[in-house]
Amino acid sequence: RIAEVVELRPADDLVDIGCGDGTLLRIAERIGTRTAVGLLATEEEVAVLRRFGLEAKQGFTHQLPLADECASVIVCNNVLLIVPRENIPASLREIYRIAKPGARIFIGEIPAAQQPDPTPRFTTRRETLAYLYREHGLRTWFGMLRRMVWWALRGQPAVLRPGTAISFFSDPSEFIAMAQDAGLAFVRYWQHDHPNTRNNYLFRKAS
Repeated sequence: RIAEVVELRPADDLVDIGCGDGTLLRIAERIGTRTAVGLLATEEEVAVLRRFGLEAKQGFTHQLPLADECASVIVCNNVLLIVPRENIPASLREIYRIAKPGARIFIGEIPAAQQPDPTPRFTTRRETLAYLYREHGLRTWFGMLRRMVWWALRGQPAVLRPGTAISFFSDPSEFIAMAQDAGLAFVRYWQHDHPNTRNNYLFRKAS
């Protein structure tokens, strides 16, 4: 659906900020876009996508490791909600910087209001590991087990930092104003399907 919203075409240069498992990059590959690069927060995530032949780089939204005006389509879906509010203006300026004149820019799943942290809470390591195995499989379970063993060997407490906590939320008028301050031209916004407490936005960079 995102590919349809941004009208992804063979002549495009796509940047997918927070590209997850690379689904949109694969769609771009099937369409035959000129270039398609995904950005992820860690080198470990990047390495996984590269093993599947996808182009990916490590970077954060407020410091994108890309050249000026390199993208005709930019997607940043389900990402800014975990970016600290103080980094949002810089993140939007970075999106503007890498966008070519006329670029289509999709920014998705911006919560309209603050939501409770959905991260599960556990009282023991056994409960944590059982949940991870049940919900996310052996690889995630083993990864957490290795961390716990490392913490134990070094005498460190097991501290699980939530990756799902919402750091940024904004009503549409505020977010549109922030994007316009960064130079982006507003096209439209609409309510996300699920959860319906979030909004999707389409912007352009003026030609």
